[in-house]
Amino acid sequence: MLKITLRELEVFVAISQAGQVTAAGTALGLSQSAMSGAIGELERRLGVTLFDRIGRRVTLNEHGRYLLPRALNMLQQANDLETIYQQGAPSRLKIAASLTIGNYVLPALLAPLMQVANTRYEVEIGNSPAVMKMLLDCKADIGLIEAPLTHSNLMCELWLKDEMVIFCHPDHPLAGSTPNTDELAQCAWILREPGSGVRQSLETMLLPHLGAINVVLELGSGEAIREAIRLNMGISCGSRRAITRELAAGTFATIHLKNHALERRFFIVWHAEKQLTAGAERLRMACHQWLENEQRVLDHAA
Repeated sequence: MLKITLRELEVFVAISQAGQVTAAGTALGLSQSAMSGAIGELERRLGVTLFDRIGRRVTLNEHGRYLLPRALNMLQQANDLETIYQQGAPSRLKIAASLTIGNYVLPALLAPLMQVANTRYEVEIGNSPAVMKMLLDCKADIGLIEAPLTHSNLMCELWLKDEMVIFCHPDHPLAGSTPNTDELAQCAWILREPGSGVRQSLETMLLPHLGAINVVLELGSGEAIREAIRLNMGISCGSRRAITRELAAGTFATIHLKNHALERRFFIVWHAEKQLTAGAERLRMACHQWLENEQRVLDHAA
């Protein structure tokens, strides 16, 4: 366990430079007894004397001369550290994000922050329950999820609106159509694993209308699902954000759901007993700014 304190080293350097305990104490704003006590404690911890005392003057002995440059270096590093934090502390912000957000929203969200803030970002991407576990285990500073999960130890804020679409290969019989609920229920569905944000949102929005979903394949990643759709193995449902390029290129087609809007919300989450760091708060504010910008675009389009 570390025993030497920066205060003791500061007292040591001040005495060595002033040559007198009283003068050094004046420079530091400490009493002579406080100065003597600090240097005595330092010598006791090191097990050596650091000064030769001649009358009122003190001079460094061999032990003190060895310590002086090292003490000066440590104090300079401590001073540099204080200056850095006073001017805006650099940080390593650990973010946990669910897959759709981590892959299709977070990079663009972080891009402007990386230009102005002295922060290193470390991102872990997994499903929403995994994000929550990281937050509860204090392995992430802030999280972004796409499922309305709750926990008493987590704070949760509504964030972006996210449009969900049912999609398929352009050659699928239902491509571009508006089938009835029976037709949709009987289709071969390819979905994410239970517990994922997409799966939970889909079941919440569709099961009350379809009654059941014929799931023929469960896959643990959105990319695997998209590859299965490219092979025309069935239909799926996911965020429009995740398939924008495929829809624009005509690689995928949408299946319309009559009279039912498929929309969910993303959420910002963090541990309720932890105060957000400056970096986490900057990310949270950037999330809210993103929400305002998207809402502005939607209002303009309407």
